[in-house]
Amino acid sequence: MKKQNTLTSSAWTKLITEYGDFKVKAYRDTEGKEHFVAVKGDVSGKEKVPLRIHSECLTGDVFHCLSCDCRNQFQAALKQISMRGGVLIYLRQEGRGIGLVNKMNAYALQREGKDTVEANIDLGFKSDERAYEIAAQIIKELNIKSVSILTNNPAKIEGLEGEGVLVSDRIPLQTKSNTYNRDYLSIKKRKLNHQFKDD
Repeated sequence: MKKQNTLTSSAWTKLITEYGDFKVKAYRDTEGKEHFVAVKGDVSGKEKVPLRIHSECLTGDVFHCLSCDCRNQFQAALKQISMRGGVLIYLRQEGRGIGLVNKMNAYALQREGKDTVEANIDLGFKSDERAYEIAAQIIKELNIKSVSILTNNPAKIEGLEGEGVLVSDRIPLQTKSNTYNRDYLSIKKRKLNHQFKDD
């Protein structure tokens, strides 16, 4: 039987952003990783709550790296949630769950010609090591009845449903590609089954 990852949390407070004000809270799991939730509007007891689960991407979110679409998805999701209400959960799952050091090693392999999936596998990992137990715990704590998830990744839906979260529908996140991430997005579609708006 899987041991549940117990969360401790901060108080609620307000975060003022260029996308508006959000009610926010931080969590610490049993491994010491700290996660974050931002809420816009009243979501308790609601159905089809817009939800984005965003896994940490230091290179994209902070350094605006052009070889992924993480920052663009993050901003697009925040913009939608600010207008419609909803929840953004920020999970410390860098590099699709392999961590920052391993992600840098994967980047080095990609420079040698491997794609993002091949690099993970060459390092001894699955193509995606992320888990959604913590996200599910946060959703249940917020008393959300069902979610409309902002994602292109069907594995994220399966992961949430496997943790008992009712996913009503999927809202695709379409962002513009560039010279540096075009191949990466193609691999996400072909090898990771990501579904884009025009699919």
